[in-house]
Amino acid sequence: MLKIKLFTFNPFQENTYVIYDQNGAAAIVDPGCYESEERETLRSFILEENLSPQLLLNTHCHIDHVLGNAWVKRTFDIPLLIHDKDIAVLNSVKIYAPNYGFQQYEPTEPDGYLSTDQDIKIGDQTLEVRFVPGHAPGHVVFYHPESGTCIAGDTLFRESIGRTDLPGGNHDLLLEKIKSELFSLPEETVVYPGHGPVTTIGYEKINNPFVGKNARF
Repeated sequence: MLKIKLFTFNPFQENTYVIYDQNGAAAIVDPGCYESEERETLRSFILEENLSPQLLLNTHCHIDHVLGNAWVKRTFDIPLLIHDKDIAVLNSVKIYAPNYGFQQYEPTEPDGYLSTDQDIKIGDQTLEVRFVPGHAPGHVVFYHPESGTCIAGDTLFRESIGRTDLPGGNHDLLLEKIKSELFSLPEETVVYPGHGPVTTIGYEKINNPFVGKNARF
């Protein structure tokens, strides 16, 4: 059984996830925690639930999803995994972070790279890695078939999609990948996005104005 805990952090209202199995093995996905209070909220949950973090995963490396990377790595002594096509995206954060008011942003390096031909193990649970670029060149999502859940980052939102006007963005590619990599999942799949409320694949197939049945854009 896989459990998912959602936290919303930082001024971008970014969704950070802790995913864990029945034995307490856990992964932290997209830690947006920057302020000390946010970090304490995340740490307290992990301690209270007696979890044992094993991996730090980034769906992609825009600033709002990586603000807590260095702190999580150091606090829980776990490796950071990203897709190698997002290395430049991660490295650029330290350059522009002060412009967004994050003067104390601490950069860190990845310890390994995610690949679509290699599943991720969290305890006795297995996550599929799916490559969904367009919002960011190295964007991936994590799909857990047994629970019918998908940690989707900034690819697919409730009635929206990730923006594609940032460096490395590609609107047509994102639409194509949503259709091939996400809309190929069962309609009852619950989508946990990088911002906003959860949704389902079936709902977005009908109602999403960008890629749904009655798309307007």
